Amino acid sequence: MTLRRLVLWRHGETDYNAAGRMQGQLDSALTEVGWNQARFAAPALARFEPDLVIASDLRRATDTATVLTEAFDLPLRLDKRLRETHLGEWQGLTGSAVDERAPGERDRWRLDATWAPPGGESRLEVAERAHEVVADLLHGDDDVRTVLFAAHGGLILALTAKLLRLPVELWPSLGGIANCHWVELERQDETWRLRAYNAGITG
Repeated sequence: MTLRRLVLWRHGETDYNAAGRMQGQLDSALTEVGWNQARFAAPALARFEPDLVIASDLRRATDTATVLTEAFDLPLRLDKRLRETHLGEWQGLTGSAVDERAPGERDRWRLDATWAPPGGESRLEVAERAHEVVADLLHGDDDVRTVLFAAHGGLILALTAKLLRLPVELWPSLGGIANCHWVELERQDETWRLRAYNAGITG
């Protein structure tokens, strides 16, 4: 088999999400809401029939993935290259605290994929390391057609933009990914096409 479909699934709500704090690569736990989001979404994601689930090794993504893999007996692999953007000095702060310290810089970060927070990563850098995981699937020995990544909002946006070959100035136009929502990408004739963005189950 050849890789034909990627499903990029954001983790469920965490205690940092609920408090409005910027997580980056800090580890944080799912809230009860987050666990329920994962349980609710899992049957819909199982319908993609993934041959393999690869999760970020950060707890919030791994726990979200495990809800799916244990319920539907799917293979799970962890990969630190799927971690969220490292936010440097911003990690653990609320958005308002960052705005007080550095007015305008959060807007700059959102609108310029080449810019990184102090001590952190740019979205371009995040996309490069995430793309390595896709390249390994395309050129390695895994016999897979559909693969699901359990990861993070910033990484999912960056990887989607890179796979679609969007000009870097257009990356912010994709917008955010809600907790436990996903992106579906299909590969045809060596080109990735967007099938769904920020899709999810509401109820």
